Amino acid sequence: MAATSLNAPNAPLLQKTHQTHVFLKPISTIPCQTSAKRFSISCSATTQDRLSVQSQSQDRVFNFAAGPATLPENVLLKAQSELYNWHGSGMSVMEMSHRGKDFRSIIEKAETHLRSLLNIPENYAVLFLQGGATTQFAAVPLNLCAPGDSVDYLVTGSWGDKAFKEAKKYCNPKVIWSGKSENYVRVPSFDGLELNPNGKYLHICANETIYGVEFKDYPVPRNPNGVLVADMSSNFCSKPVDVTKFGLIYAGAQKNVGPSGVCIVIVRKDLLGNAQEITPVMLDYKIHADNNSLYNTPPCYGIYMCGLVFEDLLKQGGLEEVEKKNQKKAGILYNAIDESKGFYRCPVEKSVRSLMNVPFTLEKSELEAEFLKEAEKEKMVQLKGHRSVGGMRASIYNAMPLAGVEKLVAFMKDFQAKHA
Repeated sequence: MAATSLNAPNAPLLQKTHQTHVFLKPISTIPCQTSAKRFSISCSATTQDRLSVQSQSQDRVFNFAAGPATLPENVLLKAQSELYNWHGSGMSVMEMSHRGKDFRSIIEKAETHLRSLLNIPENYAVLFLQGGATTQFAAVPLNLCAPGDSVDYLVTGSWGDKAFKEAKKYCNPKVIWSGKSENYVRVPSFDGLELNPNGKYLHICANETIYGVEFKDYPVPRNPNGVLVADMSSNFCSKPVDVTKFGLIYAGAQKNVGPSGVCIVIVRKDLLGNAQEITPVMLDYKIHADNNSLYNTPPCYGIYMCGLVFEDLLKQGGLEEVEKKNQKKAGILYNAIDESKGFYRCPVEKSVRSLMNVPFTLEKSELEAEFLKEAEKEKMVQLKGHRSVGGMRASIYNAMPLAGVEKLVAFMKDFQAKHA
């Protein structure tokens, strides 16, 4: 029998009621294999369909990975429902020409929703690029300064340090402050920073994923013509941000807004067009801006997924509401750590603790392996700290539900009771 389009009148209808997913499955279905266990129940309103119920809570884990990270359940389900035949186009997003009208509508909608979320002014370009945030470590100096220009780097963790080292190839960067000697546990007072009066830009990493240090406010370059540049990969779209304070913001999508493969750059348009002569064409922001991120084939499906996430964030009430949820989740977890009487410890200064990445250690480090093993049995995964620092790390991005944090805290208290 011929496969039925997901957008056809008799296609499977996907609904969500609380934590249960309801599929109306017609006799003619898309040929596929699935591990989901289905069972039939009667329903007077759907006598010609087979109704099956699948509980997401039985199949999904709480994924505390730092990135790629957990995505919103409803976004995944929508992507699933549109995978085979996007909006009656007869093809998947993965099969579309990036120059066709269908994909153009997808990328334009994604940009519109992102502009709405962050209130991005028209004098800023929004670029959907490839290469991750790490590629921007080179692209930023190549686009914003000449080889001999001075620039400042405020280093609060490993990613800021890597950005500085890469910039040394293309300009004259200076580390104006580094928290390395203290093992990256704080953000300095901005008043005492020795900023270069001629610095073309000041670079920060707004949230250090590994060490869990987050800027709650932002410094201002000393040079009146200089700009603030921020790597916001791990707290992008987790809270409202005044974009006009920055000349350039960049972020890998795989933490908060999509799958790996997409890097988003928000850059003031007057900064475009001055790339160094050696700049590879794929790192020239103006080329991508002039071509609306379609100079070459972009990461189409990743951009589509980002667009679904942006739409979901808007439906939640925007970033003000999202921030409230993130503050509540982080507060519960940090309180559990602080109230454990030293059994768990978070080394980061309380005033700059990240809402996204919560690092902690156990008083008895020999228990770490057991902690991870027992947590995984309870369907809580990816809690191991970064290989460079060890310990534990719970990444609680936008898509991590409150229930996931509450379950982790309950587990931590139970584990402490057994081993204290």
